[in-house]
Amino acid sequence: MAARGERKPSYPVFRVETWDRFLKLITGPTYLNWAFRGERDERWPLYSSLSRYLRDFGVDRRAWAEQESRILRIFKRKAHQFLDKPPDSDDDFQWLALMQHYGAPTRLIDFSWSPYVAAFFALERTLADGVVWAMNPARIHTGHSPERTRMDPRLRGNFRRYFLKGRYRIIWMNEPQTMNSRLIAQSGTFAVPGVLDLPVEEILGDRNQENILAKIVLANPVREVGMRELYRMNITHATLFPDLEGLAQSLGYELEFHWAYDPRTMRPYRT
Repeated sequence: MAARGERKPSYPVFRVETWDRFLKLITGPTYLNWAFRGERDERWPLYSSLSRYLRDFGVDRRAWAEQESRILRIFKRKAHQFLDKPPDSDDDFQWLALMQHYGAPTRLIDFSWSPYVAAFFALERTLADGVVWAMNPARIHTGHSPERTRMDPRLRGNFRRYFLKGRYRIIWMNEPQTMNSRLIAQSGTFAVPGVLDLPVEEILGDRNQENILAKIVLANPVREVGMRELYRMNITHATLFPDLEGLAQSLGYELEFHWAYDPRTMRPYRT
């Protein structure tokens, strides 16, 4: 429920208290073809890492386009030292996906076609209530936006034309032509906002979002059962990040889990 003076969101907000309730919600017919993103704090607006960085460190909005262009240019000029086969120099979207892969702040927002992968990212490191955002790619484009094929940032020049200058209040969603191992493992896709100073829910806020966006709040008690069930499904850092870094990160949850007993209570499981 919205607080007094707060505008009630036009997208549905669900608060689930159990893992079973989450499963019932995301396996129903409504969200079959949607994409999902997990965040470990449901209070966070749906911003890109680039938006958060620019806002948090006080970069003047008038400099945002030039600074984004600058880090893209720097990465292109220097990354070749570490790449066997760099993307084409004018394939900006492929370069952005590569930057995202290695942790650079970009305007790309990670989503997954799997609600279970999103739930993992919502629950794995949270101490609060996590959230799974759901978005319907088929409905995110408005009649006031350029046509989807025309604005496709994978096409030469389109990223700079439609996105970099921040003139279009739009969201585009899809994958790069060439997908890396992490994107494949996570059933990943990207949402690309046309502006950086608004979160996704506000970019889409000029119309009824009932069939466009949904927010599923996972109350903290969901974590214990949810993480155990995701582990049993083999959804872990080691499988979602199939490299040495992912393996190392996966050991955190191993501290909480044992096949023979509950490490929190030291009680053996029933046989």
